[in-house]
Amino acid sequence: MLRIGELARHAGLTVRTLHHYDAIGLLKPSARSEGGYRLYTQAEIARLHGIQALRHLGLSLDEIRGLLDEGGRATLPAIVEQQIRSLDRQIEQATQLRRLLALLQDKFAAGEQPDTGDWLATLRSMTTCDKYFSPDELKLIFGNWSRVAEDFAELMADICRSMEQGVVADSLAVQPLAHRWMMLMSTWLGGDLDLMQRWGEMYKREHATHNSSGPSLAMVRYIEGPIDQRLQALRRHLTWDELRRLKPVPQHEWTALEAAVRDAMQHAVASSSEAAQTLHLRCVGLYDRMADRDEALRARLLAAYAAEPVLAAGTPLPADVQAYLHAAAHQLLDPLVA
Repeated sequence: MLRIGELARHAGLTVRTLHHYDAIGLLKPSARSEGGYRLYTQAEIARLHGIQALRHLGLSLDEIRGLLDEGGRATLPAIVEQQIRSLDRQIEQATQLRRLLALLQDKFAAGEQPDTGDWLATLRSMTTCDKYFSPDELKLIFGNWSRVAEDFAELMADICRSMEQGVVADSLAVQPLAHRWMMLMSTWLGGDLDLMQRWGEMYKREHATHNSSGPSLAMVRYIEGPIDQRLQALRRHLTWDELRRLKPVPQHEWTALEAAVRDAMQHAVASSSEAAQTLHLRCVGLYDRMADRDEALRARLLAAYAAEPVLAAGTPLPADVQAYLHAAAHQLLDPLVA
């Protein structure tokens, strides 16, 4: 048993508060010492825990007494459970606030100095995103954007041009744009197909996430049809699990390979030459990375490109470059073109 002063000290309360609880019948000590001091047993200490827990939940002393007295609805196990739920909400709110502040701090560290309107738009966007993505996913989304921002700006300009020229979305001419969009999204979101699909759904539903630097809703609706065509074509050859395993290869690596092949073609380098075969093996290496280093998956992916006009219209390399590499591959009898 504890004397009133000892209990007050351990509980972080004043003796006056415990006297008041006693006076109103909320917490009465069950015993007294020979000197007349109030003594609190384990049961009363447990009741005090319940009182303080309910106080933190905003209840009045009269409400607390009604809940704790005999026949009341609040048992100590139920109170502890409610405390845990309340703390979980507080932790979640604090974690969310910290995450937002950390993202802002990262932007400052990157040397960015947006105006107030930009910051408010970013905060609004991130708050909306919280409904769809975990903290780790948000970190990936906002942390990776700088890797693709410049390429996305170029792609959006090309899509706008296609829309202005009246090119219908389901024509093969739009497939290269759809391919670039899918590759940039994959690079941005770490190749996570589920995350890409959730981002697309969120972007269509939540207008708060739109800003002047991102695609318009009309642009998203224009490109999603060609993207769906590509996915359907791929699904005729690959399972969803295999699609999820595909890895993004940065466009600049394909562009560099294309430039090297065009240089060889311009200088009439024979496809049977060692230099041409080296270029072919370089191409194999990029497709190998795309297929997660799985030779069988790589073969099925290339078979899909060969069999599906929709996929062939939007490949990483133009048709004439592929033809040159195809000829070089025949010299090695490589399964890439088997």
